[in-house]
Amino acid sequence: MPRHDDRPLRIALLSYRSKPHCGGQGVYVRHLSRELVGLGHRVRVFSGQPYPELDPGVELEKVPSLDLYNDAHPFQAPPVRQWRDWIDALEVGTMWTAGFPEPLTFSLRALRALRGRRTEFDVLHDNQTLGYGLLGLQAHGFPLVTTIHHPITVDRRIEIDQADGWQRISKRRWYGFVGMQGRVARRVRPILVPSRSSAEDVAREFGVRPADIDVVPLGVDNRVFRPGPARIPGRIVCVASADSPLKGVATLLRAVAKLGTERDVSLTVVSRPTPGGPTDRLVDELSLRDRVTFVSGLPDAELARLLGTAEVAVVPSLYEGFSLPAVEAMACGTPLVASRAGALPEVVGADGDAGRLVTPGDPEELAATVGALLDDPAERARMGEAAWRRVQERFTWRAVASATARCYAAAIEAAQTRPSGLGRR
Repeated sequence: MPRHDDRPLRIALLSYRSKPHCGGQGVYVRHLSRELVGLGHRVRVFSGQPYPELDPGVELEKVPSLDLYNDAHPFQAPPVRQWRDWIDALEVGTMWTAGFPEPLTFSLRALRALRGRRTEFDVLHDNQTLGYGLLGLQAHGFPLVTTIHHPITVDRRIEIDQADGWQRISKRRWYGFVGMQGRVARRVRPILVPSRSSAEDVAREFGVRPADIDVVPLGVDNRVFRPGPARIPGRIVCVASADSPLKGVATLLRAVAKLGTERDVSLTVVSRPTPGGPTDRLVDELSLRDRVTFVSGLPDAELARLLGTAEVAVVPSLYEGFSLPAVEAMACGTPLVASRAGALPEVVGADGDAGRLVTPGDPEELAATVGALLDDPAERARMGEAAWRRVQERFTWRAVASATARCYAAAIEAAQTRPSGLGRR
């Protein structure tokens, strides 16, 4: 059997949305594709809107959706005369009935774009789409590798638990695509996950065999994310989706409100909350307008500079499958306080070494831990240096690309020995 990990591969990297500066998908696509090209492979990214920012040498093939969730005009469908085909109709119809169509509709468009091009690519890599169209591509003979950053069942459970009344029904409908993702996950392999915690969650939530899962941690661009020249006293930084209950921003805001009664602190959240939404309202309820700033759309260099000016970075999530923001803060030598949830203990390491771990959802403990760090410059310096060393030893994109390429080689060889189109169940 010929080996495939010692020759250049032609890779199609699929991502149903690839927002460049927030959300892990666009970050993952950009840095993985760059390093794969650096290893000598050819990479063509197939993406829906928002399209990724890609480095020289990486090709982009746009797979346009109707872009129903763009920041400027969310949930606005074009006139019927502008619909192009039945997939557009399916996309609009799902949105109109409160569902989220993009994983399914992107996978169907990807199937249409790729099904006659088997000879152009050695392997397809799906970035957590897990739509039915992928099974069609597998049936056409494409070796398929899938990344699942974490099972969306966790997001669904947390959001439904925190919803009231009719909102619970709406949330269940929105997350209707998750059943499809589980069914597809059970029929594709290998599955790449960024942490042991995520591997256990994918196996439990989606019913995937542990033997079909490979752990490949994510990385950080250490050319950009590195220690900065100076810290701003009292500055706290958090990179998180502000309105997602999963990300714990409400807990952090309550902790900052408590800290603000004791010392001069400021919080910068890298996110764009919905005007009048839950986070925006909470800022007013806690009288934090003069202490909290929201910024969004930052290029990597600006984000790195911001993290480098913080005395403390916080990741207050109730769950994470990995957490690029945690690794980026650590790469900047910024002392980190993170929830003891999901994969965060794996990323941060032992409590007190390169970061501090706190109980998720507990603003009192979070405030006390952040306050103690703000009051101890020597401990901040020690912890920041330990965080930087941990990143250099464990989390680089070149290592991620090398490990991923080995998984591609295994998938190609496995596809040659199994009948086309057959999944496990």
